[in-house]
Amino acid sequence: METYKDHIIQSPDLNAERLEKLRQMFPDWFTQEGQLDINEVKKAVNPDSVDETERYEFRWFGKSKAKRNAFMPTRSTLHFDEERSVNAESTENIIIEGENLEVLKILLNGYRNKIKVIYIDPPYNTGEDFLYNDDFSEDRQSYWERTEQSEDGISLDTNSDASGRFHSNWLDMIYSRLLVARNLLRPDGVVFISIDDHEIHHLRKICDEVFGEKNFVANIVWQKRTSPDARCNLGTAHDYILVYAKEIELLKPNLNLIELTEERAADYKNPDNDPRGRWASVDITGQTGHATASQFYTITTPSGKEYKPAAGRCWALAKETFDSLVEDNRIWFGKNGSSIPRKKVFLSEVKGSNAWTWWTNKEVGHNQAGSKELKEILGTTDIFETPKPTSLIQQILNIASKPDDLILDFFAGSGTTGQAVINQNIKDGGNRKFILVQVPQTTDENSNARRAEFKKISDITIARNKAVAEKIKNSYDGRIITPEDQKQLDQLGFKVFILTKSSFPRTDFAPDPEKSEDENLELFHKYVATKEQQLSIGFDEQKLITEILISRGFMLTYKLTPLSQFTENSVFLASDGIKVAYICVDNTLADTTVDYFMQHPDNKFICIERALDSTKKFNLKNRMQDKFFAF
Repeated sequence: METYKDHIIQSPDLNAERLEKLRQMFPDWFTQEGQLDINEVKKAVNPDSVDETERYEFRWFGKSKAKRNAFMPTRSTLHFDEERSVNAESTENIIIEGENLEVLKILLNGYRNKIKVIYIDPPYNTGEDFLYNDDFSEDRQSYWERTEQSEDGISLDTNSDASGRFHSNWLDMIYSRLLVARNLLRPDGVVFISIDDHEIHHLRKICDEVFGEKNFVANIVWQKRTSPDARCNLGTAHDYILVYAKEIELLKPNLNLIELTEERAADYKNPDNDPRGRWASVDITGQTGHATASQFYTITTPSGKEYKPAAGRCWALAKETFDSLVEDNRIWFGKNGSSIPRKKVFLSEVKGSNAWTWWTNKEVGHNQAGSKELKEILGTTDIFETPKPTSLIQQILNIASKPDDLILDFFAGSGTTGQAVINQNIKDGGNRKFILVQVPQTTDENSNARRAEFKKISDITIARNKAVAEKIKNSYDGRIITPEDQKQLDQLGFKVFILTKSSFPRTDFAPDPEKSEDENLELFHKYVATKEQQLSIGFDEQKLITEILISRGFMLTYKLTPLSQFTENSVFLASDGIKVAYICVDNTLADTTVDYFMQHPDNKFICIERALDSTKKFNLKNRMQDKFFAF
């Protein structure tokens, strides 16, 4: 049934989707009026404890509201900022300037189940003010005023210990965003979250709820400092990176080996001067759970000493396999030939090693390295507090991504993730793409960032990745460009989008709760007829097209091709590599244009509803069915 919601730009209504799934699966849980009967749900879960009100759960003040905020659709949209974009014609990288909860909701349209790796470095809960206040609705004008570069900048949400909400505010902020972000992950996707000691225990509980306890992967400890903090008697030298899968059984087979570090490679030696080079020995016993009779035997060493597996253990190798390895000098019995046998693994045959949860600064860098990198790129110092080193993010990409994956960071900060993605692509010839989201938080007037003419944190995000693209492009000067080189050059840069209000006044329409769906639809049409006449006076064609394509599920990498065969209207072919549609936002649709789509009903066509009279609209809808959409 058609309702006014079909004609309003907004992100998917996750609550409505969840209810509809329940209705399809368990229709007996709903009343005749279509409302969910919570008592029926309780009976299905545990009939004997319907009146039970206590259960194990993690709660805090504001949790229910934070969940409502997460699942409430947004009517905001994104506008393409061509001026600040770099190499927009060929790149598939995206930088979005805007409040990240609203942006995540918008991304649901085109990116649900498409992100392989999410890395975020959210603001740590230090008791100081931070920006993210989720009391965000369309009638709240302050955000739009702030993002239009008003002199007052962006006010902060109070997060002081004295407010009594020291933990609650931070938990509200991260909980709502993770709830939405999970929907963006592929089934084999994974999220990495940097955090410190203040909230690691709370974040673990939140992630258990959002992703499920069984999808916990690891809690990585990262050595972020190279020396003790002189200001502390017991200085903190580490941060954590919490790792959760969307579906752990799908993630596990897709994790990659990482390169051996010099420290681990040093374990490979050659005490017997084997001509095959350095090697390390590994245990050849295993558990007896699935063992066969061929794995229980006595081994006699060259010195004559005999070994049997210990109680509850077996040899991991069948007798025949073991004998062949001995013949090939791949079994080590110790220098004296009397030690328990171990298998030789040669360094030249090792493709990599499994990652573990202790990451030293020698392996993945430290905070000082991150600051040094940013200074080298932008030529100024101390413009962003404790940026993460690119080597840290590259380690994550090494473990969890493949060459064509899509990476998301919705606390982009100085833009380290974007640089890490580019660096990793150059290293392994990959074609990873990134989406970075950063709120346009104003920098302090007395800060080095403001002295360097960065008015907003998002300006730093953009400037860094622009400088990275220019630096890499310049490194190819004077070289013969191979097809592989050209591939890397083409994907340098990014398209910039800005979170903004809809170009369509219809998003301000408020239905009358006392009226039926049909009555509200009629009210909506009257509202549109009055309010949207202003669009005929003058509007930005590309903004309208972008907004409509986003609402129809196109990814932000869409390309527009003007079609010259249409002489009386401006018609474009839009494609993001998956979705394809013809689109026209002219005020009037010519008869020749209508005739074309009447004769080509298999082509998807999008236009503005008021460009059609009732006859044209009926004919197109009747002929093209769901291939036609009038907005």
